[in-house]
Amino acid sequence: MKSGLMKRKDQEEAGEIDLTPMLDVVFILLIFFIVTSVFVTEAGIEVSRPEASTADDTSGDMILIAVGQAGDIWIDGDQIDPRFIRSRFELRLADAPNSSVIIQADENANNEQVMLILAAAREANIEDVSISA
Repeated sequence: MKSGLMKRKDQEEAGEIDLTPMLDVVFILLIFFIVTSVFVTEAGIEVSRPEASTADDTSGDMILIAVGQAGDIWIDGDQIDPRFIRSRFELRLADAPNSSVIIQADENANNEQVMLILAAAREANIEDVSISA
């Protein structure tokens, strides 16, 4: 026969709900959403881009270039002198020959910088060059 203390303990345990399965489901959902989320890579500075009526998604190895309002050029998060754009392209092409260039230019930026980038991409034999909107 059980004592009164043991009977109360058994009754309290019978009324508890096991939360382990619910926590397992929550963690599985968390992992699912982390794995399936899309991570956006930016060129390094905040650029106010103009609106576009059409836009295409790109995939593969991308060289992201940002042109700031003051004309500063950023490649993959590093500010670079315009004279070294072509050499940076050639270094990236040595690692990944099918790289594409995506230019994100501020809507108030000078188009001369964008033309410099386009010329450097052409000289480095990059076939896929896009201007992001």
